[in-house]
Amino acid sequence: MPDSKEPDSKEEPSRSRGVAWSVWLLEHAQDLVSVVVGAVLIALAAAELVSGIVDFFTGVHKVGIDTAGINVLDRVLLVLILIEIVHTVVLSLRAHHLVAEPFIIVGLVAVIRKILVVLSGTGTVPTPQLALLIAMVGVFVAALIAVTLFDRRGRAADADQEIS
Repeated sequence: MPDSKEPDSKEEPSRSRGVAWSVWLLEHAQDLVSVVVGAVLIALAAAELVSGIVDFFTGVHKVGIDTAGINVLDRVLLVLILIEIVHTVVLSLRAHHLVAEPFIIVGLVAVIRKILVVLSGTGTVPTPQLALLIAMVGVFVAALIAVTLFDRRGRAADADQEIS
């Protein structure tokens, strides 16, 4: 007889339960970390928003409404990015898989934020930098369209399989 043993039927259910318990533990640990990250991001977004509003009203008297407005716009867009990341964390908690669309939207908002900050500066903007930022907007929009189309096709194919 060969040296290899057949698995004992008593060991298999025990090992299977151990793997299932490990998976359960890891999933719940991942959920806990995601909840903590989401809470920290919400607190950071709230603090950033309040700080931006306070800085706006104090900055209006010191630097003028134009500069204070640009600064508050920058902060509001940062808050929007943080909230969109929280939305991604929530989707990940619900579906237990990563969704690409919110990340693309975060990138798009970040590039638009950078464009607004660069264009609102007092100096001239180098053409290559502006061209790169505009190209990034185009890439993010194309990626968003592609992901949306592939997602719709995937859902339609899943629906067709359920009907069959």
